[in-house]
Amino acid sequence: MGAALHKLVAEWLPFRRGLTGAGLREQLLAISERVPMRISEVPSGTKVLDWTVPKEWRVREAYLAREDGTRIVDWADSPLHLVQYSVAVRDTMPLWALRAHLHTLPEQPSLVPYRTSYYAPTWGFCLTHDALDALAAEIGEGGEVRVVIDAEHVDGSLTMGEVVIEGETSDEILFSAHACHPALANDNTASLAVATMLARRLLNGPKRRHTIRFLFAPGTLGAITWLDRHHADLGRIRHGLVLANLGDAGGFTYKQTRAGTLGAPLAVDRAVAVAMRDLGRDVDVRPFEPTGYDERQFGSPGFDLPVGRLTRTPHGEYPEYHTSGDDLGLVRPEALAASLSALEAVVDVLDGDRRYRNTQPYGEPQLGRRGLYASLGGLPEGPAAQQAALWVLNLSDGTRSLLDVAERSALPFSTVRAAADRLAEAGLLVAA
Repeated sequence: MGAALHKLVAEWLPFRRGLTGAGLREQLLAISERVPMRISEVPSGTKVLDWTVPKEWRVREAYLAREDGTRIVDWADSPLHLVQYSVAVRDTMPLWALRAHLHTLPEQPSLVPYRTSYYAPTWGFCLTHDALDALAAEIGEGGEVRVVIDAEHVDGSLTMGEVVIEGETSDEILFSAHACHPALANDNTASLAVATMLARRLLNGPKRRHTIRFLFAPGTLGAITWLDRHHADLGRIRHGLVLANLGDAGGFTYKQTRAGTLGAPLAVDRAVAVAMRDLGRDVDVRPFEPTGYDERQFGSPGFDLPVGRLTRTPHGEYPEYHTSGDDLGLVRPEALAASLSALEAVVDVLDGDRRYRNTQPYGEPQLGRRGLYASLGGLPEGPAAQQAALWVLNLSDGTRSLLDVAERSALPFSTVRAAADRLAEAGLLVAA
């Protein structure tokens, strides 16, 4: 599975994704080839919450060239070379004047930075600091550089994609992955690949109790637009996760929901911890804060949705973040596979959680008479299955769930759920 996910990242990495435009649509169409997707377009100028959908950005070419015409930096080589949403420019200027529009990383001189200017009209190019130093040595500060940005901002639309897997109920689990960063492997091509594969596996698996929704949209404005247009439906979201940076070799980091930080942890906060424990994976659990990815939109005080965030190494904490170093080599097949397995385990916990009431709460019921003690004892889990049955019976008072049992007993959630299923079949449990 890791190799298949890595191949998908390699296939999608070249897409020139952005806040709007053809590259974003190309990415969403690629996802729709693997899972049924509803793609929607929201016109430029549309008011969404406190924001407005901007004009669509279209680039034909962009480069810096020497006086003899040889190109120094070319957008055709990498979309990172052009500041996202740059305005059109045709000019010739000395290097000293051009420097105000050049972005480099002196502390990482061999890497190209990723820069955007979505809402302030400007222009700029990104290049390695080594290349800038070499140019200065070659032509001097007074040397002339040809600047060409053939781009336009036109009335268009913002594009979003949704995959909805209908469940037995309308209660929803939401997964969201931003789809706007171009030419960055871990942020967030890796998560797009993992989310797509998760959706595909869920579609091909047994029907779940929850309806499961996947949102693929530009960061910040995409989530804001989706929230604005789905305000009436948000009450159905019971649990959610923002997915980012799921391909690097770092360990897992989970950012709690807003409500779960300000009060007791929510079910999704607890489910991530239990799923990781059961997989034998360490996870760094951090409190909510109003920075980061789109969890800050879902967790804004007016919505306060039960949405956490799962990453491997968080944004800004690996040196390749938002640079050309975030390439295919940073993304590991085994990390992608582990991320997918972790998300499947989280879904199993959230969707499998139930509350029951013990029908024989006075004393311990006789399991052997019902054929349960022997069958439980013969299971591969052995004593763990018997322990799970006793824990489930004792805590099933109508107020506690199977997730509570898994936490209290330190038994795997799958073992707890299997015991509950057998007890319910024997009439010892009823839904609360």
